Amino acid sequence: MTAQLIDGNALSARLRADVARRAQTLKDRGIVPGLAVLLVGDNPASQVYVRNKVKACQDSGLHSVLEKYEASMTEAQLLARVEALNRDPSIHGILVQLPLPPHIDAQKVIEAISPAKDVDGFHIASAGALMTGLPGFWPCTPYGCMKMLEAIGYDLKGKHAVVIGRSNIVGKPMALMLLQQDATVTICHSRTQDLKAQTLQADVIVAAVGRRNVLTADMVKPGAVVLDVGMNRNPEGKLCGDVDFAGVGEVASYITPVPGGVGPMTITMLLVNTLEAAERSAV
Repeated sequence: MTAQLIDGNALSARLRADVARRAQTLKDRGIVPGLAVLLVGDNPASQVYVRNKVKACQDSGLHSVLEKYEASMTEAQLLARVEALNRDPSIHGILVQLPLPPHIDAQKVIEAISPAKDVDGFHIASAGALMTGLPGFWPCTPYGCMKMLEAIGYDLKGKHAVVIGRSNIVGKPMALMLLQQDATVTICHSRTQDLKAQTLQADVIVAAVGRRNVLTADMVKPGAVVLDVGMNRNPEGKLCGDVDFAGVGEVASYITPVPGGVGPMTITMLLVNTLEAAERSAV
């Protein structure tokens, strides 16, 4: 492999140490940064994600509250709980774990969260702030990708970035963040007619569609930087991303592994957002 690995675990550790230091500064002023995590139902993957988020908070000196509810919880009950947390001065960030049971409108719940506590960055006010370059909370996964590019000292000015995927959680905000750094951005998706023609022009490729081997070595320009946001299983059941890691690693200059790449950064940026919410409330 010729590509250098962008180690998400190592970068996360450095960022979390900074979060712990800044959290202690707030604690010295009598403010404990607090995150409330709401889990509705018994989705196994959600339970793992939530457990990891709560543990990361505790390890970094943040206060975390995990509230678990039965899948039968009504939309009105969840909205009422969110509103109560909006008013709670000890809680600086609110995270409602998705997916929610089908009878609950997820977007309605997200919009019920105060923008000042929207540490997931999913509220329409957060999306608008990102679009217009105003202060707000950035969605954690693309935010983590930007930190990885920053960590390798990559200057995006004038570079061509291709984002594969157009979700509201990763693809669209990723494109806007890259654009803010003066990259020329192309968004590709399932209707893109010749994906290879687009990716071969790219200096930076972000793969975020949740499909194994969507990006292979013949689709990558030599020296490109490749960030793999995907989370899949190969036929042997082993965790893998959207990128053919072995093949692309022979062509790219930098690449993120799966696991150990973008994944740890997502939770880390949640901690950063929660800390920043607490710092803003303390001004």
